[in-house]
Amino acid sequence: MISPVPRRLLLVHAHPDDESITTGATIARYAAEGAEVTVVTCTLGEEGEIMPDLAELAGLGAWAADQLGGYRVAELKAACAALGVSRHRYLGGIGRWRDSGMAGTPAAAHPRAFTGGSAGEQAAQLAEILDEVRPQVVVTYDAFGGYGHPDHIRAHEITMAAAPRAASVARVFHTVTSRDAVRAGLAALRARDGVTFTVPDDDELPATPDEEITTVLDVTAYLPAKLAALRAHATQLAVVDGDVPYFALTNRLAQPIPARDTFVLAHGPAEGAADDLFGGL
Repeated sequence: MISPVPRRLLLVHAHPDDESITTGATIARYAAEGAEVTVVTCTLGEEGEIMPDLAELAGLGAWAADQLGGYRVAELKAACAALGVSRHRYLGGIGRWRDSGMAGTPAAAHPRAFTGGSAGEQAAQLAEILDEVRPQVVVTYDAFGGYGHPDHIRAHEITMAAAPRAASVARVFHTVTSRDAVRAGLAALRARDGVTFTVPDDDELPATPDEEITTVLDVTAYLPAKLAALRAHATQLAVVDGDVPYFALTNRLAQPIPARDTFVLAHGPAEGAADDLFGGL
């Protein structure tokens, strides 16, 4: 029997491109299955670097014209379209919060910096979206923000403050990267000829021990949509397709793209959640 209540998934991300890098295939899977998927983006990613092969756009950066955030709005719209997402929100409205930059950078002192704002105000803004959208499942980063970026950590904090209290939310997940999958992917890249970026050491990329992972989704069928979404973020990364697809940010480190997305259940019942974010609900 089909439930009369549609499945609703909401994901909270810090910057444009995070939705595609960390959860792109998951988004594409649930959108294709008919779930109502909403992506919340907290900043415009104004402090992002620009890929060297796009030198003609370098003047958009925060160090020059400071127009990168507006440019990335279009990239995010294209990525969401590739993933099948039609519902998108900016936390507090577009431009309310600004990319804080990496830890210790001057960007954190900007008056609209995400990490400099009130976490209580931001959690209330997210709560308003949750009350409007009424998702059963919410996804964000773990307490380390995946790799330690202050904006990711703040996104985690406000999500954990707002989502478990929302009337509709049954589960909250943290999106994480499988350590075993990273190592296997890097080994495959080392065995592949013609890798155009540096293949890092096994422990150079942030990852989570697999024994801590609670939920594994097979997203093989949705990798083409994820790759298309990643390509939409052309100022931030480059994608290489093939038998071992990978991407690289401006640090030029090759990062394998796994066929399974992995999560840690942070709130809600575990029964049924091993291979489906909505399982058992």
